[in-house]
Amino acid sequence: MTTNEQVPAGSEQDQACDVFAQLCPSRDVFAELADKWSLLILMGLDQCGPQRFSELQRAVGGVSRKMLTQSLRSLERNGLVRRTVHPEIPPRVVYDLLPLGRQLAGLVVPVGRWTEEHAPVMLAAREEFDRVHTGD
Repeated sequence: MTTNEQVPAGSEQDQACDVFAQLCPSRDVFAELADKWSLLILMGLDQCGPQRFSELQRAVGGVSRKMLTQSLRSLERNGLVRRTVHPEIPPRVVYDLLPLGRQLAGLVVPVGRWTEEHAPVMLAAREEFDRVHTGD
């Protein structure tokens, strides 16, 4: 499929997907995955295993309850994360990666490590860019 084609309505699962196509449903999925928190949540679940909401919120520093809830719901909806409610009092809710989420985390974790390793170089490049383009 070329980047100018549009995916027709119908059985989305039977269609070849192209994230560059404006109306392709895979683009929406890609955008949800590429948000700031989803990838960090996947990495956190991959590295720490199944976690309760509060544990996951601590693992992903800076995420608000609202954003964590929205991101987990999106990841669950896309078949990447499983939410398990244990019938206890009070109920215990645990989040874990499903096989598809584990597969994606296997791709994302190396990108996170690469980013940590190369962040100093990129931050220096940002400073140089900003210095040159702001006239300082």
